[in-house]
Amino acid sequence: MPSHLSADLSAQHPDPGTVDALISRTRRLRGDVDAVRRGAGTDEDTPQGRWHRALCELAMHHLDDVDGHLGQLRAGVPDEPPAIPAPAAPPASAARTGSLLSRVGSAEWNLLTDEVSWSGELYQIFGRTPAKGPMTLDELPSVVHAEDQTLLQGMVTGCLVDGRPIDGEFRIVRRDGLVRTVHMMGEPVLDPDGRTASMWAVLRDVSELRRSERTLSETRDSFRWRRQMEHTERRVAVELQEAVLPPWRGSLRFAHEGPAPLDVAGHYLPSTTTGLIGGDWYDALALPDGEALLTVGDLTGHGVAATSSMAMLLGALRGMAIAGIGAAALLGHLNRLLETSGQPALGSAMCCRYNPVDQVLTWAQAGHPAPLLFRGGTGRALRRPEGVLLGATPRGVYEEASVRLLPGDLLLLHTDGLTRGSPDDDSGTRRLLGLAPRLTGARDAQDCVRTVVEECGESSREDDACVMAVRVGH
Repeated sequence: MPSHLSADLSAQHPDPGTVDALISRTRRLRGDVDAVRRGAGTDEDTPQGRWHRALCELAMHHLDDVDGHLGQLRAGVPDEPPAIPAPAAPPASAARTGSLLSRVGSAEWNLLTDEVSWSGELYQIFGRTPAKGPMTLDELPSVVHAEDQTLLQGMVTGCLVDGRPIDGEFRIVRRDGLVRTVHMMGEPVLDPDGRTASMWAVLRDVSELRRSERTLSETRDSFRWRRQMEHTERRVAVELQEAVLPPWRGSLRFAHEGPAPLDVAGHYLPSTTTGLIGGDWYDALALPDGEALLTVGDLTGHGVAATSSMAMLLGALRGMAIAGIGAAALLGHLNRLLETSGQPALGSAMCCRYNPVDQVLTWAQAGHPAPLLFRGGTGRALRRPEGVLLGATPRGVYEEASVRLLPGDLLLLHTDGLTRGSPDDDSGTRRLLGLAPRLTGARDAQDCVRTVVEECGESSREDDACVMAVRVGH
């Protein structure tokens, strides 16, 4: 194979116009990638954002190398060691990483004459002045990192003795203290008798490339770890939520002493935009005094922290309700509990106590949507008593309201994630009220919940939601 430095390639010189066109296309592509990189940089604080930026940086380094190599192809092989002329309008990153052409050099070591030829770029890679001349193969290990000297020796010996091509990387320590990673590709040059006469090599400074690859690997690992942690946290949150919320798959009847037992069903709807598990709850509980507790609520936040706070709050709510505490007083106690909790949060809630004997529902709310009452094919929202968000102020005041329910009435309790819009937008509530004919004609509470989920479950929701249907028996 002819020497890389001395071969006459004039007959194979490519068309300059074709190479110029390739250079222009490469630079346009690099500009497009850089635009993507700048766009990805707006989300740099997240693992995914850093990963995107690292990918773009790596792609830009590759395109920089292509640009530089095409410039060398256009200039042709130099006759003498001085630096190969750089193409016009170097890439924008040249000031930051040095000229692309300063990172690719070539060398030839003649074993018969002991002559050594270096291109000008190789001096820049090694931080060596041309006045000192090129380094012989015996001198080369003196600038190689101690841990890589055996590797270099093996590559050179394999090339000179066994005739194997060189293709490997090693680190050099320059006189200015910089440690650079160099990729070396070379082959032996044989004389007419088949003996090794010289060795030529192309050496490329790949420090920036390897740094980008390491950054990419680290951010990818970080992103994968984060995704794994999010998956684990979501699984724990789901398991905790399923352990706390009633696992209703059909109607649940309260067999009170009275003419009107309740048929209850509930459903949890996760956010459609994030899939994160939040602190929403629904619950129905038969109390020792013969009444029924009906409650829905929503704590701020997502994940294990939100679901664990919800479990704590719902446990306290059940305990106090069994002790006979009224609806408004329940919310007052929950407000103080949330105010003094180790994990401060805000929450909305609604607590209802239903007396099946006189068929009266007494309820209170804390910044929560009012129940929707469906009767005779129409629906309306009940008038809300006063009540502030849980955790907003330690001196929150909560009032009660009462309504008498008739056999066949349907109550729809829900969290605001089901109907949330702007403060003046009641389209979500009107949408639910528009289901009145279907809800009042449904077979049971579970069928009512299914109707609501079919109507609202597929719509875009940034927050999770709960819905509970309560039908008064005939």
